[in-house]
Amino acid sequence: MASYFVGAAVVLMVPLFACLYRAAIGPLAADRVISINVIGTKTVAIIALVSFGYGETYYLDVAVVYALISFIMTIGVAKYLEYHDIE
Repeated sequence: MASYFVGAAVVLMVPLFACLYRAAIGPLAADRVISINVIGTKTVAIIALVSFGYGETYYLDVAVVYALISFIMTIGVAKYLEYHDIE
């Protein structure tokens, strides 16, 4: 059963690299922010799947902290882009 969760985590890593590509060459700053937010969300999902796969609950604490840091980063960058004219 654990291999299913780890396999699903590996499958989620494929679109993560597509988002990484968009973050690197995105034509607008907003595209980069959105793709980095998606990367953060997928990373939290991958950490949760690995946690369920290995039966270790402390990984869920790491996933929650990572989600909070990712959310705060997204809000901070969005506020910065709102007041500065960056494209």
